[in-house]
Amino acid sequence: MENLKDEIEKWTHRAKEKRKRIKAVEGEERFLVNIDAYISDSEHFLRKKDLIRSFEAVIWAWAWIEILQELGKISE
Repeated sequence: MENLKDEIEKWTHRAKEKRKRIKAVEGEERFLVNIDAYISDSEHFLRKKDLIRSFEAVIWAWAWIEILQELGKISE
């Protein structure tokens, strides 16, 4: 389980750093709310030692980032 915790911390940190660099295309700001919520959820669940939900949340944050970049809804 320690390995999972390390992975969560690594990817949550990366997601937070990436989030600082991305901007929404005009009119698409609502998507950033979802990314922020999943990052926050990941941190919340990690504090509660709920590693599975924490990992799932950070994966969802990354999924939103990658999909929205591919669709041109956000940019770096």
